[in-house]
Amino acid sequence: MEFVHYELKDRVGYITLARSEKRNALNYEVVAELKRAFANAEDDEACKVIVLRAEGNVFCAGADLEYIQQLQNNDYQDNLADSTHLMQLFHLIYTLKKVVIGQIHGHAIAGGCGLAAICDFGFTVPEAKFGYTEVKIGFIPAIVKVFLLRKIGEARAKQLLLTGDLISASEAERFGLVNYVVPAAELEARVFEFASKLCTQNSRQSMEVTKEMIGRVQEMTLDEGLRYAAEMNAVARGSEDCQRGIAAFLNKETLIW
Repeated sequence: MEFVHYELKDRVGYITLARSEKRNALNYEVVAELKRAFANAEDDEACKVIVLRAEGNVFCAGADLEYIQQLQNNDYQDNLADSTHLMQLFHLIYTLKKVVIGQIHGHAIAGGCGLAAICDFGFTVPEAKFGYTEVKIGFIPAIVKVFLLRKIGEARAKQLLLTGDLISASEAERFGLVNYVVPAAELEARVFEFASKLCTQNSRQSMEVTKEMIGRVQEMTLDEGLRYAAEMNAVARGSEDCQRGIAAFLNKETLIW
């Protein structure tokens, strides 16, 4: 692929944005390649955890505005098709079975901040800035809003989406956009260490089911959510991974997943 690279290292699949000359801005081709890369990583049996990262100084500047300007000449149906294309990428990452870690080494703006926020875990550096600047150019943060509300709640989502202001990495951590702020020199090693821990200490099946449940239970009423949780609990007890894990714990054995 031209704009996105995929490689595997010790069960960690790395998806890398490689359009640094355009600050890794998103257009139709970049989104298509990201969708393909995530689908390939999910199907790769040798991959247990995925890391999303980028080349250059900026993680992702959001939509390619020159590309958006070209789309303004299209009709509603064409623009809807392109918007749906981006929506499918965000939905794919959110519902992906495997854990996705964002390695955010630089600024994440607008749709790029959406990419960072949709990762299950986020590591960034003190120098990075985050924000949704769409309202400053007469655009709207439509698709990212759906996921941001789930992640950080209405009050903080309003603060970010309606002001369009950029926030620091430490503020992003406080808001819940990212999980960890680490020195730039340590970022790659810290992300790999964290990903490796998930690979070796946690059951693949347990992480997959837990991630799926986190996404689904938020759409349910309290009673529906509890019934769903009880059903999944019962299913998990009979799983091979659960039987293996409990046996190892009771026998005081160290289990490497």
